Amino acid sequence: MIGSKRKGLGVVITAAIATSALLISAIPAHAEVGVSSSEIKLGITVPQTGPAATGYSKVAPAMKAYFAYVNANGGVNGRKINLIIKDDKYIPQEAINMTNELILKDKVMAIVGALGTANNLAVASKVQIASRGVPSLFVNTGFSGFADKKKFPTTFALFPSYAMEAKAIATYLKENLPTAKTCVLLQNDDFGADAAAGFKTGGVTFTETVKYVSGTQSSATGQTWVGKFAAAKCEVVVLFGVGTANAIALGVAAAGGYKPQWILGSVGSDVTTIKATLNNPQATALMNGAIGASWAPDSADLTDEYVKQFREINTTYNAGAVFDNNVMVGMSEGLLIVQALRAAGTNPTRKSLIAAIEKKGSTFASAGYSALAYSATSHVGQTGFWFGKYNLAGELKSVDGKYTMYTTDSAAGPVVKTEQKRLPMPAKGLPSN
Repeated sequence: MIGSKRKGLGVVITAAIATSALLISAIPAHAEVGVSSSEIKLGITVPQTGPAATGYSKVAPAMKAYFAYVNANGGVNGRKINLIIKDDKYIPQEAINMTNELILKDKVMAIVGALGTANNLAVASKVQIASRGVPSLFVNTGFSGFADKKKFPTTFALFPSYAMEAKAIATYLKENLPTAKTCVLLQNDDFGADAAAGFKTGGVTFTETVKYVSGTQSSATGQTWVGKFAAAKCEVVVLFGVGTANAIALGVAAAGGYKPQWILGSVGSDVTTIKATLNNPQATALMNGAIGASWAPDSADLTDEYVKQFREINTTYNAGAVFDNNVMVGMSEGLLIVQALRAAGTNPTRKSLIAAIEKKGSTFASAGYSALAYSATSHVGQTGFWFGKYNLAGELKSVDGKYTMYTTDSAAGPVVKTEQKRLPMPAKGLPSN
């Protein structure tokens, strides 16, 4: 009897060990927060409501639409991407709260495309994503500080910095409008300070500098800005604000008959935002003849292979959304994220994701015209701008037809003019790296 019991016990133990082995083998070898055998969870905080929602609210849904397209075509190594969108209302404290939710409650693998300089700085400081090892990929801001790997080791920039753009504009001014009285509108925060540093490095002296506090832009404040520009007899005015601020300046100036040569910064030149702010579908006429800087193709350029592919995806997976620059940015970021996840391996982890971008990120296909500068020592993305002029429809057309890039860094490096070739759009917009 005792031998029989021992034999029976041995069978039970053997069965238990076998069952345990099966359970262990079912767990991915490199299990990671937000990654299962069938899903990768990502999170984004953006203004879906509030004063900054105009235009910017389209970025996250566009990214989600691109992921839906990828998911319908097999996902990333068999896993579907689940993008969780949180509304931060463009308020730093809300960005902190929502990011904490994404990390602690939703348990996402990474934050992607988070929007706004102040919001990303607040999250880096208060949420401590770096010490938690949480990747923050392709932040939706041009603040140059986010490219500093030592300060923000898990954060990657995508856009050329505001300092780079200001240096490029300074070079363009010296080449094309060297004797004109030039003035500038800046947002009175890190966004504006970054640009101001770039303009100073670029050697531009402004006749009048007008600063506004984010959220205070209105018809009344616009009257003050334009009044100062007119009184200073500014012949060229650089509008380096957000889209709502730039739209108000254009509208007030037109109503008062003030017509300087406008130069629009890339952040504040979105056609959708300008139309909505002025509540006028014909408001793009106010942009006609303005000079603009951009790192990517214009969303209306149907000859561009990235624009064509993203438009097709938008029609099917983002039904009802008018394709514009914000939609294109969301899909462009989605394309980079998919390449990063693929490069991170068949069982991606947060560490392998960061390492993959540092090792292979410079080889990723991108809608931007300048080379990506990711490396083991750099978290810089795009590095240059091309210049164009806006037509009556609000479309930016290259001034030379060649997309000559003004490439530089965020420090004291020179501005170099180059004609760079992008990598082609992956077949059907689906990365295979």
